[in-house]
Amino acid sequence: MKRVILAVGFIGLTLVGCSSDDDSAAEVVIDNSTEASAVIENYADLVLANYQAALVDAEAMNVAIQIFVTTPTEENFEAAKEAWLTSRESYGPSEAFRFANGPIDTGDTQKIEEYLNSWPLDEAHIDYVEGDETAGIVNNAEDFPIISKEVLTGENGNGGEENVAIGYHAIEFLLWGQDLTAPSENLAGQRVYTDFVDGGTAANQDRRRAYLAVVADLLTDHLQVVIDEWTGAYRSTFLALDEDEALDNMISSIAELSRSELAIERMAVALQNQDQEDEHSCFSDNTDRDIRLNLAGIVNVYTGAYGNVSGSSIQDLVEEADADLASELDALLATAVADVDATLDPFDLAIVDGESSVEGAKVQTAVQALVAFGDKLLEAKVALDID
Repeated sequence: MKRVILAVGFIGLTLVGCSSDDDSAAEVVIDNSTEASAVIENYADLVLANYQAALVDAEAMNVAIQIFVTTPTEENFEAAKEAWLTSRESYGPSEAFRFANGPIDTGDTQKIEEYLNSWPLDEAHIDYVEGDETAGIVNNAEDFPIISKEVLTGENGNGGEENVAIGYHAIEFLLWGQDLTAPSENLAGQRVYTDFVDGGTAANQDRRRAYLAVVADLLTDHLQVVIDEWTGAYRSTFLALDEDEALDNMISSIAELSRSELAIERMAVALQNQDQEDEHSCFSDNTDRDIRLNLAGIVNVYTGAYGNVSGSSIQDLVEEADADLASELDALLATAVADVDATLDPFDLAIVDGESSVEGAKVQTAVQALVAFGDKLLEAKVALDID
């Protein structure tokens, strides 16, 4: 508990049979302990601010893509790719809100995360791949005569979870194409803009342009759904939760992201397989940023700060409940940040020779640090008497 003790003067009261005009000093204790409700409300503000930033960048990407499909020049193509990279900078930290029983994963909007960020992605579900120039929805006008939001949303995950049709990574594949280069070449996918130009380098250029335009527009639609929930119905539901349940959701979500989704699914699996196809953003070689941004989201939630939002945090609650545990968590989180920052960019070059290599060992060290922080963070629920 944080307390401030103030010495204040007061004038003695005159009582029957007893009086004094001496000034005396008394201790008034002002309790500055963190209220759980303040932590919960600050989290709701933080979540909303992050999703709003993601929408702004997604809308800018959508504009860049619509300009490109209208005027498919190399300059506009590069601008669309840059806009995609920028959009990932704001979306990446928001993954810290997953696994928290919120609208991104559960309830009436439970498919929204699948619509936004599904991976890994079977490229042949969308467009041509090496060895099959007729693969994908783009090249299948017979079964998909119209490329629309309804059609592509319906095809997302149809026939298998890797049959991703929409979202960030569908856009990424359409912009970069398969990454068929060796990691040592330090190159991302090499799709050329003329794939989208009439009479260009690949068939069905008009359908490819239509597909790209639709998925970019869908992305903003689905981000808006999440924002609507956090400004309306779900925000009210979340703030009305039992405080222990809300804190449990918050703590469990970043622990799960740290120790499992990020450390194991997104890093350790790719390292063990030594396969760039297991990267989160394998077409653009942006995986190193994905990893760092996911970890930044964990830090944001733990410390209660993002952009202009800053307030009471999980970190504050743990500090007041168990100072030793708080010190351990701070140290483990700092180590995780340092170890992740030490990994090589691009990620495919870091993993290509496995964990026995110098760069692979750095990835493994970062994995262990993320797991250690996530495991220790779960102890905070005990310290906070969360059932």
